[in-house]
Amino acid sequence: MRKNLKKYRAPYLFILPFFLLFFVFQLIPVLWTVYISFTEWRGIGTPEFVGVRNYQKLWIDEMFWESFFNTIIYWIFGLVLIMAFALLIAVLLNSSLLKGRAFFKTATFLPNICAAIAMGLIFRMLFDENMGLINEVLAIFSVEKVPWLSGMEYSKIPVILLIVWRNTPWYTMIILSGLLNISNDYFEAATVDGANVFQKFVYITIPSIRAILFFCSVTLTVEMWKVFNESYILPGPGTSNTSLFQYMYESGFNVFNMGYASAIGVFLMAVLTIISLIQFMAKRKQGEL
Repeated sequence: MRKNLKKYRAPYLFILPFFLLFFVFQLIPVLWTVYISFTEWRGIGTPEFVGVRNYQKLWIDEMFWESFFNTIIYWIFGLVLIMAFALLIAVLLNSSLLKGRAFFKTATFLPNICAAIAMGLIFRMLFDENMGLINEVLAIFSVEKVPWLSGMEYSKIPVILLIVWRNTPWYTMIILSGLLNISNDYFEAATVDGANVFQKFVYITIPSIRAILFFCSVTLTVEMWKVFNESYILPGPGTSNTSLFQYMYESGFNVFNMGYASAIGVFLMAVLTIISLIQFMAKRKQGEL
């Protein structure tokens, strides 16, 4: 053991900063959060151990369950729409028929580098019920004003659109990087065999980037369950579009119930772990892991 440590001392020293940072800024906070979830703590003073009371409160808290189901909606719509748009835009950017691809690549990525709060304020003005541009356009077609942010049935739509608009560019670039690595020999051989554009897309493009699509789905799932800025800056009536991450923040820093907020955080970690395991198990059954 001592001989091996001496032999690989330099590699161990190079990876040591990562483990130190992981231990200080990830492992310790996670363990502290789990401990605080079993206490009643206002952020100052000594935490008072209360057992599983905070977790019992989760099951009877209507606001918690509403924010939980809101997050599920954001996750499902965000995952489907972002993956679909990202794949479509990446294919278009990779097309040899597109002129000025450098410009369109830059323009495509711009929404991702814009400040989330600034874009949220712009979306709030766009979807304003009385003076918003969206309702003004609908009025041209004799459509009555839609209470986008003041109606329970519509309040999630602006949030979902903002989520899709901001996240699509990043995943477009990831998928595009995979498309650029596909050899043209495959497409030339398929052309000789008489394959059309759709058949090339289904039997060559999709299988070639399947691993990248899986990576995007996993990371996107984590991002959707951590939605905060979009729902926070585009509030609807009550908790109609409050995300679980936002409710955790408000429980901890608005109400100063750190124990309950930590219990929500532990619940969120458990949900993400279960979803990720299901995704990896499904991938393994396909024989790709």
